[in-house]
Amino acid sequence: MNRLRTGFARAATLAAAAFAAACGQPADTRDDGADQTAMSDQAAPDSVDLIARARTLEAPTAERRPVEIEQLGRTRTDEYAWLRDDDWQEVMRDPSVLREDIRAHLEAENAYYNEVMAPTEALQETIFQEMRGRIKEDDSSVPERDGPWFYYTRFREGGQYPVFARRPADENGEISGEEQIILDGDAAAEGFEYFDLGAVEHSPNHRWLAYAVDTAGSEFYEIKIRDLESGEDVATLTDEGYGSLEWANDSRTIFWVWRDDNNRPKRVYRQAFDAAEPELVYEEADDGYFLGVGKTDGDSYIEISASDHTTSEVRLIDADDPTAEAMLVAERESGVEYDLTEAGGRFWVRTNRDGAVDFKVMTAPLDDPRPENWTETIAHRPGVLVNGMVGYENWLVRSERADALPRIVIRNLETDEEHEIAFDEDAYSLGIDAGYEYAVDTLRFSYESPSTQESIFDYDMASRERTLLKTQEIPSGHDPEDYVVRRIEATARDGASIPVTILYREGAPIDGSAPLLLYGYGSYGITIPAGFSTTRLSLVDRGMIFAIAHIRGGMARGYQWYLDGKLDQKRNTFNDYVDAGRALVEEGYTSEGRMVAYGGSAGGLLVGAAINQAPELFAGAIGAVPFVDVLNTMSDAELPLTPPEWPEWGNPLNDEAAYDYIESYSPYDQVSAQDYPHVLATAGLTDPRVTYWEPAKWIARLRERRTDDGLTLLRTNMGAGHGGASGRFDALRERAEDYTFALMTVGLADAAAERPEGESEEAAE
Repeated sequence: MNRLRTGFARAATLAAAAFAAACGQPADTRDDGADQTAMSDQAAPDSVDLIARARTLEAPTAERRPVEIEQLGRTRTDEYAWLRDDDWQEVMRDPSVLREDIRAHLEAENAYYNEVMAPTEALQETIFQEMRGRIKEDDSSVPERDGPWFYYTRFREGGQYPVFARRPADENGEISGEEQIILDGDAAAEGFEYFDLGAVEHSPNHRWLAYAVDTAGSEFYEIKIRDLESGEDVATLTDEGYGSLEWANDSRTIFWVWRDDNNRPKRVYRQAFDAAEPELVYEEADDGYFLGVGKTDGDSYIEISASDHTTSEVRLIDADDPTAEAMLVAERESGVEYDLTEAGGRFWVRTNRDGAVDFKVMTAPLDDPRPENWTETIAHRPGVLVNGMVGYENWLVRSERADALPRIVIRNLETDEEHEIAFDEDAYSLGIDAGYEYAVDTLRFSYESPSTQESIFDYDMASRERTLLKTQEIPSGHDPEDYVVRRIEATARDGASIPVTILYREGAPIDGSAPLLLYGYGSYGITIPAGFSTTRLSLVDRGMIFAIAHIRGGMARGYQWYLDGKLDQKRNTFNDYVDAGRALVEEGYTSEGRMVAYGGSAGGLLVGAAINQAPELFAGAIGAVPFVDVLNTMSDAELPLTPPEWPEWGNPLNDEAAYDYIESYSPYDQVSAQDYPHVLATAGLTDPRVTYWEPAKWIARLRERRTDDGLTLLRTNMGAGHGGASGRFDALRERAEDYTFALMTVGLADAAAERPEGESEEAAE
């Protein structure tokens, strides 16, 4: 059996995941008469020399080539539109074809960035070594049983990519025998600047392996089949695949998703891997919908899901008869979402039908799950969000969120009795591994908090006993007692209560003197978990406070929290973030001009809007692959994510109100002649979600219009996409650079040779 191992990703969420985290894939102009001194001058004295030196360097000047854009009776001017290569689709596949004047500009920006940051190279290396020292380099996952085998992943010491392996199960269900490597990520990545594995799925009979590989960062995946007896690849099904795929029960037929030239997952094919040609199963006509494939928990059906941000539709194919016609469960209805979980011989349907904003749960027969057969089983409870479900033969597991905290609820399908797994900390994060096997009484879940590393448990749903299987190892050492986690409620300007999770080192001053990094996202309903991160300890151990603002646009307080931060309510997201920052100042966690704004993708939009609205709050701002050119992107229907994103932002091509509202907060459009904090933006040349020209244009306009002499930097990875560097250590180096920039803006960068208190020399090596 080969169940999905993505926890609660089912049905409609399979397709939603194709772009939920994608931006573009996370403002009111401030004018209160205050004395707006240059934000870059507010850094503490320790960084003055670094900043002063940087100011003597000559930054690139992007040529202004104004283009007037007429739209809905409105005219806007874009002087940097030329940075968008007209052949961008080809650039995604082959970066070498990038137009020469654009390449020259991006390379000049990279050279300038490198020159500015050169004096911090020792600190970058120190932070990188700290981060690496917190990773158990030869770590491995807890093996999971699937019939005759236990499957797991592991890393080699020094290896960048995972090794997928298995070992036999003996007659007592214990691991025995020799390891068999079924896919060696390090070996497969040799010779490629970028390498990413999508789905890696063994067949139900354990003979074959299907896996997806992207070697450009463009998110076009090759889908390959490997014979696990010989270890040889025997077929390549496509080089235009999406990263997901699914086996039928015959261990011969693969269902996979094809991307069109605009990088949209548009078709589902089925293909016997020894057949020359695939067979089209379903093609989506609406550019606003993305497709996904999966399998129900009991392996009864292949699922084909289509969804945008507000509407979903599911089709089912008998997994024992993969050539059968697809059965439509319920026709799409605008604003209605549903997904299916197989458990106890029937379907459990999670839906927001009939005004169930936070979702209710209904049941349906396994052989005919059409809406006329749905029966309400768990009523809608306002304020209790049903995130998703996992099914077993005798159990149903629900992931819920209430009072801005996650919870796991277990339902006995024989008695309908329910219980919740209890946790104690003020803020924490939970994860569920659905596992491979269906007829079991054990649930595997993970627990972590900002101060406590991840622990993995097996939970006996009948006896309610939990068994600790593994605690994340930190080779350089970590004591949760050295850190303090707090959850405060910040009051937004309209009275909403914004949860803010705070992490700092024990003994840090709460008198306004500490610098603080404020992280946020706030789009697509994505809730940033209060989880553990080894990387952020390099900031916290240097005296920086780390805070996460759980703002509207996410689902920290339920689905309505999301609705109140999208479309014509989007400015709530930015206002919440700014108001959370001001609350942190009022509470003494930091002070004005000692804060760094940090967000990636849609969080980069958040950062851009925040520094337009309240630049005086921040010493620095980091937008990682930031979605900052919202109006132009939402007006470009050729881009992969534009039609699917109209339900999130509005459609400025045909809606005047949407045009005006988006323009009012779009960071690129709202850059003005004012002082700004120091700014770093990052980009990936082959990024199909936030195209490279968005941060490039934003930085060019910021540099031109800002009235102070603060830093305005752009770092473009010329060989990667939305996720940045693909290797685990290469990604750490990029994060170390980001954090070094943050430390530099608040005066902590001159301590390059100093290790944080309590950090051993061995850990830093």
